[in-house]
Amino acid sequence: MTKQPVFRIGDHVRWDSEAGFVSGRIVRIHSADFDYKGHTHRASPQRPQYEIRSDKTEHVAAHYGEVLTRIED
Repeated sequence: MTKQPVFRIGDHVRWDSEAGFVSGRIVRIHSADFDYKGHTHRASPQRPQYEIRSDKTEHVAAHYGEVLTRIED
C-alpha cells in the first residue's frame, strides 16, 4: 500500500475537480467514518479524509490525501 501524504489543518492545497483545479484550506481532518451532506464517508487513521474550504466559493469538500497537492501561499 502506498504511503498517504500527511496534511495539517490550515494547509493550502489543490485538487482536480470536474470543473478543473480547485484550491482551498484544510479545515478538518477525519480519521474515522463520518456523515457529510447525507452520505457516509470512509476514513481511518491510515487513510484520513480532509475537509477543505474552497478559496473561491467557500464550498467545503472532503477528499483523501492522495488527490491533494500542497501549494504555497
